[in-house]
Amino acid sequence: MANTNDFIFDKKIELASALQGSFSWESPSNIALVKYWGKKENQIPANASISFTLSDCKTITTLTYKAKSDSGILFDLLFEGEVKEEFKPKIQKFFERIMPYCPYINYFHFTIDTRNTFPHSSGIASSASGMAALAVNIMSLEKLFVPEMTEKYFDQKASFLARLGSGSACRSISGSVVVWGSHPEIEGSSDLYGVSFPCEVHEKFKNYKDVILLVDKGEKKVSSTAGHDLMHNHPFAKERFVQAEKNLSAMAAILKEGDLEGFIQLVESEALTLHAMMMTSIPYFILMKPNTLKIIEKIWGFREQTKIPVCFTLDAGANVHVLFPEEEVDFVMTFIRQELAVFCDNEQYIEDKLGFGSERIK
Repeated sequence: MANTNDFIFDKKIELASALQGSFSWESPSNIALVKYWGKKENQIPANASISFTLSDCKTITTLTYKAKSDSGILFDLLFEGEVKEEFKPKIQKFFERIMPYCPYINYFHFTIDTRNTFPHSSGIASSASGMAALAVNIMSLEKLFVPEMTEKYFDQKASFLARLGSGSACRSISGSVVVWGSHPEIEGSSDLYGVSFPCEVHEKFKNYKDVILLVDKGEKKVSSTAGHDLMHNHPFAKERFVQAEKNLSAMAAILKEGDLEGFIQLVESEALTLHAMMMTSIPYFILMKPNTLKIIEKIWGFREQTKIPVCFTLDAGANVHVLFPEEEVDFVMTFIRQELAVFCDNEQYIEDKLGFGSERIK
């Protein structure tokens, strides 16, 4: 198993091989099925998690680099074509965190030109896709210095770096189903980076749809970082971490066996548990909105009436992810348009599906 020392760049930096140029990558968002909530030092998760990689909700980032003579972190940031000074501190912190592993960033001036395929104010976390896209671009630069680098190492280190920017970003590098966090039953799993689920996923889960209902497009009342910190003194933290490990074991079996009923029960329970932890922390937060609850009740009623295996999950916010097999798309999309869209901000929702991770744009 890899350790942090494996990702330290210790080659001689030959700037002649990379005086100037650019790379472009697109990286998707992801939605956790078994949630991680709470972390240790250095962006290490308190429990393992497993996620579906999305396809269409993604960040597209071009990294232009130019060698410079003086040392130090230097970059410009454009978001959707415009200078965004308020986004720079997070990128600055990311570069500072990855410096021990990527010392060559000292010798370049970067221009980071990034945009999302989903509205920035849509309430979808863009940190996962954004940090993943930046990490794979940095690794493309490193590969110029280490042309013999394997694809496996590229993906592992990209995930490792992305994690230092945003924990869940490490699940957006490769694979449709990704595990992050060391788990005794998941071969190759690590706290340091995400790994593709090592078992064959049942056909029923290979073309899953995710429709994201945009209930609230405003800023979250509590940042993810602050939310994770609340787990340090949480009265139920220890029990939650044990539960998450058991649930990941159960989810692994569900995905292999094609157990739709088990999937629905576990995914919805995990979503509600995540919000229960926030509601029982000090300080406490209710991030769901009245319309979140109305949507959940509608989904339960629809499923009971039609027996169609549709379920919901939630991130740390008010928006609802509606998950279902592709073969049910006509019935479910009619239901969403007719009965759920009315509970969304301006009736907005985003149709997405299972994807495959980050891709370089040639």
